[in-house]
Amino acid sequence: MELIQSFSVDHTRIIPGIFVSRVDTVAGASVTTYDIRLKRPNREPVIDVAAMHSLEHIIATYLRNDPEYKDEIVYWGPMGCLTGFYLIMKGDRTPQEIYGLLLSAFKSVDDTEEVPGATPVNCGHYLMHNLGMAKWYAAEFVTYLEANRDNPEIFEYPKTERLVTDDGQHFFDS
Repeated sequence: MELIQSFSVDHTRIIPGIFVSRVDTVAGASVTTYDIRLKRPNREPVIDVAAMHSLEHIIATYLRNDPEYKDEIVYWGPMGCLTGFYLIMKGDRTPQEIYGLLLSAFKSVDDTEEVPGATPVNCGHYLMHNLGMAKWYAAEFVTYLEANRDNPEIFEYPKTERLVTDDGQHFFDS
């Protein structure tokens, strides 16, 4: 079975940042999936589940209301490994082009007084939120993004090396 693209990223070398995970064509238009990584996989503690849920609600609301980008936003949601989020957008902007949008989105968490949509009518697990911790993680990521603005490594995935034998077998470094 072919290894899917997101598993070809070297998770032992990835750092927090904004990365293009994949670009697809849907109905003749480009759709880009971004990996918004807040934590180093397998090296840092993952994001608290309730804080992750709150970040999902707050930032999804921010993105879908941003006057410049709202019509391009398809999806914002957590990674199963709890180290970051996926953002899916129409078009094929570079990570550097959406840096300002994401920086503003994470900064907006600090001004949030109530998690949007955290009611039994609007949310499948409305009691599982932690706004205080969401603010802490968001502030940590904002500080990191600002400190690394000129670091190209926060915008480019480290890829695994593939050795391909003469008969077509793939081997991966570990």
